[in-house]
Amino acid sequence: MANRTDSDAPKRGLFSRKPKAEKPSKANKQPGRLKQIGQVFQMTRRNDPNVVWFMLLAFLGIVAVGLAVGLLINNWITLLIISIPLGVLAATFILSRRAERAAFSQIEGQPGASGAALSVLRRGWILQDQPVAVNPRTQDAVFRAVGRPGIVLVTEGPSHRVRQLVESERRRLRRILPNVKIHVIETGRGEGQVELSKVAKTVQKLKKELTKQEVSAVDKRLQALGSSKLPIPKGVDPFKARPDRKAMRGR
Repeated sequence: MANRTDSDAPKRGLFSRKPKAEKPSKANKQPGRLKQIGQVFQMTRRNDPNVVWFMLLAFLGIVAVGLAVGLLINNWITLLIISIPLGVLAATFILSRRAERAAFSQIEGQPGASGAALSVLRRGWILQDQPVAVNPRTQDAVFRAVGRPGIVLVTEGPSHRVRQLVESERRRLRRILPNVKIHVIETGRGEGQVELSKVAKTVQKLKKELTKQEVSAVDKRLQALGSSKLPIPKGVDPFKARPDRKAMRGR
């Protein structure tokens, strides 16, 4: 039997069908917006049962005000149509605020919770993904943010135990940036401490001391000098990191 050559194979025409791209499996599909809202609502409701009443109160309150104004101007139908989406928007806003609080209550007491509280800060702040100072034995840590108020250190751990850690970091920062104001915020529920859900709000209320250009210069200075802790590769738990003694000896 003669061997089949390439010329004997059927040629694909210009209008021949291309192989269909594989459709993403259902497992890889992201949940829709309504499903996401439903999941957030269920999570929030488990931790905060009163969220339903707050959302309902916000919705009915706005609808009632819109209806009352509409009756006064003899155009209640138009005001009702306008007030209903505004009521839904208000209820969604209430849900988002209570959901954030519920999420923080779930991670409270876990390593890295203070860093997560800082991560909700709006633009204008330069944050560190890893703690700038950490005690692997006690899991106490200090997280840092740089913004127009200056440098903000957020502690994680009991006050009596994390005090030495944060004071060491503060002294190091004062040596390299003596003219930049340093703020310290202790997280927790004790006296003088700030709850996780209120950390971002507390930081944003600090008085502005620097310009945007100065914030960038401070961050570059900090990045150039590095941190007092040993470098930790990405993906490694900073609370379980151990120093490489061979590297310290220069081997």
